[in-house]
Amino acid sequence: MPSNKRRVVVTGGSSGIGLAIVERFISKGDDVFNLDIQEEHTANFIHCDVADHNKVRQCISDISANGPIDVLICNAGVHLSANIEETDEHTLQHLFNLNVKGAFSATQASLPAMKNAGGSIIYIASDQAQVAKANSFAYNLTKHALASMAKTTAIDYAQYNIRANALCPGTIDTPLYHNAINKYCARTGANKQKIHAEEASAQPLGRIGTSKEVAGFAYFLSTPDASFITGTLQLMDGGYCAR
Repeated sequence: MPSNKRRVVVTGGSSGIGLAIVERFISKGDDVFNLDIQEEHTANFIHCDVADHNKVRQCISDISANGPIDVLICNAGVHLSANIEETDEHTLQHLFNLNVKGAFSATQASLPAMKNAGGSIIYIASDQAQVAKANSFAYNLTKHALASMAKTTAIDYAQYNIRANALCPGTIDTPLYHNAINKYCARTGANKQKIHAEEASAQPLGRIGTSKEVAGFAYFLSTPDASFITGTLQLMDGGYCAR
């Protein structure tokens, strides 16, 4: 294996932002492992439900057996549109298991080997790690949790040259985005094209972002060019949070 070929793990890398990240790192010559329940053949696919702590630990252990992980990208997650009254305990637990516990499990399992050589951990959070949005109680909680995980991990493991950052995309054109709009329109009878246009106009740049743009930023955060960046929340939201 060439010395510059890194070992990269992406959770939830089979669609949307995760898939774009997988493709970007592969295009740069990295060896990428995708932990997901939806099979995808671009990277080294490993079937893994990130809500299953022991399964995640086993997958990371198997990958690390052939060398430490250089880059860990915790992307797996789900969205929910609901306020606190509309969120039952089971649903809240489901979101935390996928969005937060999955990142916790992957990080905890990766650190022992990573401590020997340094590395970069990137949590795909959201602009909702910094601001509130309507009907987003549980999702917002989980993204704040990822932001906290990035900060505390950065502080605790800086001595090992391990960096941790949270990438915080705003509204991005992904299957998750379209699924959320479809559910909203089905529930309210709203017109999807109108809602899409409203979402675009809500961004100062007048459009929503793309998965490739997020992937490019994630790649940058993993490189030596970002070697002095750790413990940060990196907004990528078309100016939304600047208002």
